[in-house]
Amino acid sequence: MSEMKDLSNQLRTLEEQLVSCMKCGMCQSVCPVFEQTHKEADVARGKLVLLESLMNDIFDNPDGVNKRLNKCLLCGSCAANCPSGVKVTDIFIKARAIITGYLKLSFIKKIIFRKMLAQPKVFDWIIHMGAKLQKFVLTPSNDHTQTASLKILSPLLNHRSIVPAADIPFQKSIDQLMAKAKPTGPRVAFFSGCLIDKIFPRVGIATVKVLLHHNFQVIIPRNQGCCGIPALAAGDTLTFLSLVKYNLDLFPVEKFDYLVTACATCTSTLKKLWPSMVQNQTPGLEKQVSLLAEKTLDISQFLSSVAGLELQSESSETPKIVTYHDPCHLAKSLGVRKEPRDVIHASSGYTLKEMADPDRCCGMGGSFNLYHYDLSSKIGKIKKENIEATGCHTIATSCPACMMHISDMLSKGSSHIDIKHPIELYAQGIK
Repeated sequence: MSEMKDLSNQLRTLEEQLVSCMKCGMCQSVCPVFEQTHKEADVARGKLVLLESLMNDIFDNPDGVNKRLNKCLLCGSCAANCPSGVKVTDIFIKARAIITGYLKLSFIKKIIFRKMLAQPKVFDWIIHMGAKLQKFVLTPSNDHTQTASLKILSPLLNHRSIVPAADIPFQKSIDQLMAKAKPTGPRVAFFSGCLIDKIFPRVGIATVKVLLHHNFQVIIPRNQGCCGIPALAAGDTLTFLSLVKYNLDLFPVEKFDYLVTACATCTSTLKKLWPSMVQNQTPGLEKQVSLLAEKTLDISQFLSSVAGLELQSESSETPKIVTYHDPCHLAKSLGVRKEPRDVIHASSGYTLKEMADPDRCCGMGGSFNLYHYDLSSKIGKIKKENIEATGCHTIATSCPACMMHISDMLSKGSSHIDIKHPIELYAQGIK
């Protein structure tokens, strides 16, 4: 009983944010999960009511509340549409951390987060070994998505398609990329993120190629760690904070003028979640995180607002149609919508055609895709149909996780659509 009282008291730290919800229901109209389930407990308003009830000792089922909290994409659609300005995503993340502290992490999650993710060198080795072994268990698809399925476990995994790990991760390509570069411009640090390093190194290579072309001195620390969002979303603040400190040591803020990422989720995490979650830590840590967040920009935002885009010469071939998907963490969390389109417009050989509802969530949501793949697929199917309706040759998006899920969705149809990051399109035009 005393433990439940402690839990209630900890949740009271969120009380000021919780009471600002007017229960107007505006979140219902934009929540992609509610659109599919029509259950009040699956929308932000319902989850906030559950948290208030737990906080006020109206019922004592923290496990049930935690399951409802985790049935959320953390897409930020509710927060972006809230007339009261309730910071729903912040509340949910902090509440997950408080409740997980009470319930404790499962043994498997402790292994994944604290023995693997929190130790970048170990994590890199595991992925490296997996990349070597994947050819024995994966069957490549016959389309443009570059996905594959697990031969034996496909029925158990709902016949999902995955994007295989790259044979050579991005960080193994750094020396070759930087070999002949002698830029003299401002210093730009590049935070690659897990998915670009291990799944989409071509995005990292394109980013560095563009930065060097624009005469920036590129700083790429070795053995970078995860930004911490998977652990934080699971309520594991211990692993999250250890990764924040680890990466801060690799990226001392006085050593660079800007920090760029090509991952929408990493950008949002570094700019918003790092500062939010290190409050009440040591003043020195808070200051470091704040300074780093101020210098952090998405690569499209950096090119559009700082570097200056070069309008590339038109191709002699008929321009290919490209449509753009707005990642939730970039568009809704950071308000970055125009800049990726600026990059596409500046790229040679492409013409942009907008899809319906370009900022509709694709349904990925990180671990949501693992635990609720049926819902993730239903949401993703709508995105797939909107993409195909444009008749595009290429779908571009600024989020590697979105690239993975959209690849899975497109692999289930007969379309032959390439999936690219906007920076790849721009890099293609650099000689």
